[in-house]
Amino acid sequence: MAKRKVRRRAEKILGAEPAALVWCSLPRAIPKPPKEVHRAAGKGPLRKRRHWLFYVGAVVFCFVGAVVLLLDLLESLFDRMLGIKEPDERRTSSGDAEPRPSSSGRAGGGGVFDGDWNLTAGQWLLRWYSQAPSQRRLVLLDGDRVRVAASPRRRLMETRAADFRIIATFTPDEARIEADAAQRRALASFRIRFADGSWLVLGDLDTSKDADHFLNTALSDD
Repeated sequence: MAKRKVRRRAEKILGAEPAALVWCSLPRAIPKPPKEVHRAAGKGPLRKRRHWLFYVGAVVFCFVGAVVLLLDLLESLFDRMLGIKEPDERRTSSGDAEPRPSSSGRAGGGGVFDGDWNLTAGQWLLRWYSQAPSQRRLVLLDGDRVRVAASPRRRLMETRAADFRIIATFTPDEARIEADAAQRRALASFRIRFADGSWLVLGDLDTSKDADHFLNTALSDD
């Protein structure tokens, strides 16, 4: 359950206690948009920034990998000098090399949004990490309005976050919440559907009473 700091902050911003709130995030990485669309939106970041320890780990991994590759190369060289042959590459019944699985990505929005970058959901995704460095968002139901808040911090402690701000407000004519009442709460997600027909999926909900209360409140308003 959200701590008192979060609820007090929400009440202070809204002027009243929200009907429901829940922390959530995009279920998958943002798909790669067309270059011209990304450029027109300001070429903002499309993924969260890594902590500096991640880059240190990457450098160490590359160094270790280079050493392993060098040792493997030396081993192969010695084997050739001794006349030891390596096993043939696996072949199929037709004699060709075994085919690799397709590396093509998902079509459209990749399960994150409707796939049209020019509509509301797509344009919002293009500015997702420009609005806040963390991928997490706090969605609040405030009467008949849907509000979205975010923290300016890169590393977010959801139970204690008290510095978030409202980054978007939608009236009933602009957006509504859609959810499946029969879904398992541990894997729950919901859609924000906009007036132009575009939609955005948000998942990874709090595994607490907040998720249940939020979905129940959203569905009861339909």
